[in-house]
Amino acid sequence: MNHPTPLALTQVAAQVAGGQQYPVGALYVVATPIGNLADFSLRAIHVLALVDAVACEDTRVTAGLMRHLGLDKPLIPLHEHNERSAAGRVLERLASGERVAYVSDAGTPAVSDPGAWLVDQARAAGHRVMPIPGASSVVTALSAAGQTSTQADAAAAFHFGGFLPAKGADRLAALDKALAQPCACVLFEAPHRIGSLFDMLAQRSPDRRVTVCRELTKQFEQIDTLTASELPTWLAADAMRLKGEFVLVLHPAQTPASSDEDAMAERALKVLMRDLPLKQAVALAAEISGAPRNALYERALAQKRLADAGD
Repeated sequence: MNHPTPLALTQVAAQVAGGQQYPVGALYVVATPIGNLADFSLRAIHVLALVDAVACEDTRVTAGLMRHLGLDKPLIPLHEHNERSAAGRVLERLASGERVAYVSDAGTPAVSDPGAWLVDQARAAGHRVMPIPGASSVVTALSAAGQTSTQADAAAAFHFGGFLPAKGADRLAALDKALAQPCACVLFEAPHRIGSLFDMLAQRSPDRRVTVCRELTKQFEQIDTLTASELPTWLAADAMRLKGEFVLVLHPAQTPASSDEDAMAERALKVLMRDLPLKQAVALAAEISGAPRNALYERALAQKRLADAGD
């Protein structure tokens, strides 16, 4: 199979995405692949070919990406340690009518990455901010996690927790906050801290279902769903699992039936047991109320024993 040259790739991108308006004096927030270069959108490639300069989290990473695309643009380092000072250089270029892109090392800027301050300043100065969407490890992990809500009408709800604090009481408090969310919670973690996080999860919420995503979109991608109590054993089973970046989806805790649901099941069971055999009454009560059949069967036996004792 013949692979397109960088020139051919940018030409195809221009053909597909060139018809849209790309205003001057605008900041383009460009999502980059989270591991697999094939996930780069043609629109993102076209924008990087079009802009006058690229502000980036790490010039070494972005220089490699630009070489892959056959592009050569001025690079402006803008990361978590210099974002406020470096933003001024970007604003000067925007004020002169240039198009400037901002990229982080991987994924969508300003989502657990630098870029939010720059976006605020650009908008405050009257410049347009143009998002160029693409790969997101948060959405990628959620799409492979399956059911992440205990409520049918909120199946897509989630909370983004990002990276927890590195250590101490702040780390524990942040984890407890994530575990207390009524919906799924997405966390990021580095390989050198994943062991301690797994131990904490196993201790604090052993029955919680967790979808572990390692090296998303890369050659050795691994996605497994297991209970928190199994996480330390899973990690210890293969030394390779300590390598790569992690995205975790903490599934919401299973909540017991509400008191109203309990009362409805109890009433249905009493009515049905007046005229039906015990097993049939239990089956119908479970279908009507949605309560677990085993629990209803135990209640039915208890009711029958009370009735027999009364006789």
